[in-house]
Amino acid sequence: MRLHALCFAAQDPARLASFWAGLLNWTVEDGVTLAPTDDTGFRIRFLPTEEPKTRQNQMHFDLTSTSLANQRETVARALDLGGRHIDIGQLPEEEHVVLADPEGNEFCVIEPGNNFLAECGFVGALACDGSQEVGYFWSKALGWPLVWDQNQETAIRSPHGGPKITWGGPPFAPKTGRNRLHFELTGDPQEVTRLGATVSDDGFTDPDGNEFTLVPAANPL
Repeated sequence: MRLHALCFAAQDPARLASFWAGLLNWTVEDGVTLAPTDDTGFRIRFLPTEEPKTRQNQMHFDLTSTSLANQRETVARALDLGGRHIDIGQLPEEEHVVLADPEGNEFCVIEPGNNFLAECGFVGALACDGSQEVGYFWSKALGWPLVWDQNQETAIRSPHGGPKITWGGPPFAPKTGRNRLHFELTGDPQEVTRLGATVSDDGFTDPDGNEFTLVPAANPL
């Protein structure tokens, strides 16, 4: 299995593609798909929807900083591109900055010196709500080794580098409705069901009920 893209449901796909391309310095392929200019290893796609965002996303990006000045520069760039500060319950003493893109999708700009993301690039992690079981599932499905497995928190990372994908373990909010972000994979449908995925009306769901899709194999990045 290969992680081909992270897909965002978007009311204005071109607008979100422009925001994230400017923030990450990625290449816009077709107006709504971004290709990485670093070692991230997967694309970002923005798919049209008429449904508004109604709850906090199940996954979000953690962007890294090399210094406090660099962290401020990233925050300023995000705001200039149309992002905004948001409050999701973070404490005043926490040093990361929580922002949202123009459609309210959350992301964090992490403070410098974060040891957990020290080996990662600007896109440090895709942080997810989820169980230990789902971390094990995605490790097997993608062939990415576990790089963290403590207190029911898990993290995986591609052998080729790039960001970590993390799951915070309990407690996490119960799933209500479709996720606004989902994985798009290339691979064998029989293999993902053998590993524990469930066939759904729109594709598949992982052991936590998160939707994902399979597409025909594409050329590697």
